[in-house]
Amino acid sequence: MQEIHEITGSRLFAEMLEGYGVSHVFYLPAIMLGGLAEMEDMNIRRIMTHGEKSAAYMADGYARASGKPGICMSQQIGASNLAAGLRDAFMANAPLIAITGGPPLNAHYRNGYQEVEDMSQFDAVTKFNARVDDVSRLPDLLRQAFRAATSGAPGPVHLEIRGPHGQAANAKTTLRPQIETQFSRTPPFRPRAEDSHVHEALNLLQRAERPVIIAGGGVTASRAQAELVRFAELMQIPVATSLNAKGAIVDSHPLALGVTGLYSRSCANKAVAQADLIFFMGSSTGGQVTLDWALPAAGTPVIQLDIDPLELGRNYPNLVSLSGDAQAVLQQLIQAARPRPAAMASAWVQQVGDMVAAWREEFRDLLNSDVTPIRPERICKEISAALPPNGVVVSDTGHSGMWTSAMIELNHPDQRYIRCAGSMGWGFPGAMGVKCALPEQTVICFTGDGAFYYHIAEIETAVRFNINLIVVVNNNSALNQEIPLWDNVYPDKTSANARTEDLWSFCKTDFAKVAESFGCTGIRVEDPKQLSAALQHAISLNRPVVIDVVSDIRAYAPKGWTPQGGKSAY
Repeated sequence: MQEIHEITGSRLFAEMLEGYGVSHVFYLPAIMLGGLAEMEDMNIRRIMTHGEKSAAYMADGYARASGKPGICMSQQIGASNLAAGLRDAFMANAPLIAITGGPPLNAHYRNGYQEVEDMSQFDAVTKFNARVDDVSRLPDLLRQAFRAATSGAPGPVHLEIRGPHGQAANAKTTLRPQIETQFSRTPPFRPRAEDSHVHEALNLLQRAERPVIIAGGGVTASRAQAELVRFAELMQIPVATSLNAKGAIVDSHPLALGVTGLYSRSCANKAVAQADLIFFMGSSTGGQVTLDWALPAAGTPVIQLDIDPLELGRNYPNLVSLSGDAQAVLQQLIQAARPRPAAMASAWVQQVGDMVAAWREEFRDLLNSDVTPIRPERICKEISAALPPNGVVVSDTGHSGMWTSAMIELNHPDQRYIRCAGSMGWGFPGAMGVKCALPEQTVICFTGDGAFYYHIAEIETAVRFNINLIVVVNNNSALNQEIPLWDNVYPDKTSANARTEDLWSFCKTDFAKVAESFGCTGIRVEDPKQLSAALQHAISLNRPVVIDVVSDIRAYAPKGWTPQGGKSAY
């Protein structure tokens, strides 16, 4: 009779992460100390951060870059901070597994040390939220966490392991790891759409005079970029993208319109406004990609493809709904498609091509500007030129997202763009997670000084763990996106009380010197002619670099074009 050996839950936890192919764990002590110790002999890097939100953001960037669930952990008292850090991943459908400690059973309702009811805080930002009260539940609930994080529309999950430091895992068990490698990355399933729905969609596209595809994050999550381009070329349909799908079609492609919606190019918005049929592919049709549902206009015929059936028709009634994985359904469409009538297709392609050309001409001078302080458009142009063929741009939100979405050009199919879904300050730690997932690729983070301040302590983490990313700080010594908003509520600048600069400006900081004080390479750029050399030098160093670019405080990112001929209020 074979002897049954006991192991600790900590060992089981570590073996399960290893079995699922996890390469990094981002955490703030003290949580799952036994499990972290058991990883000593495994190929899992343990990245200790300076904050729980940073740990969540790093895990988020790692997940978006790799498609594998990012792991972030904190002790019980840090759970609220970790929950706040999951908001961005939830909005971006990134697969994360958050592990926290929880109060022991005998401490409930007794004012236990550092006890707050944390579980409900995770409900709004997770797909699955569960307690592990006994070591016997660790294998099946951790397995369920991977299944939930990666299946369908991906997203974060949370496990609270009993004990402020997850001490329930210290107990011994005869159970063994339960690993389903199918759920080690997205997508674990590739469901196909109904054939009849595919043919209905193609019939509508055949008859449309001015169709536009809007590709969303579901295309990139499915790794369906090649199929998207092949289908668009076969049918001669222009392609706009959401921010999550920027780069799914290269910017130099004759069918590429750019990003549409709130953070966008006007040519993309104009094409969507004039379209007589919109094909949403893997896009949630939320407020950002539709400019608060102004584009396309209500009543525009819509086809929608999504892996989550609940999203089909949520914001626009669909003429045809295609339920399935983007790559699998695009393969169905390609197999069954016939080219659209040549004359009709070429007329529309020419029309939208003229829109794109007009947009490029409008910004040509700013993209090449030599003025000082430096224009953000010029910063974006130099990043585009320096980025290697497989390089990755990671962007913060607000003005950073507006500048990069419109002005950065991705002209190699292996280049990628990963953006903050809305939590200011995400860009820097998020980019660190991206670099952990893609250590051999150049990762350039574009962030404003206001966002960089949020998690500036993580420069030390990057140095300590040799996370060799490049951070470009658009340093205008202000939250300059707020200036027009304050101007609206302080119309009389002559008033003695109208000291509006106190409400949006910062001290002038040299972030290159700050970076050097952490042991990081710092480069300060005040002349746009120095940008190219600074970026090339940073790429050559293969170590963490902060490039502090002194930029124009009065440079405002273009607002989204609206069908009324104006700009969005954002």
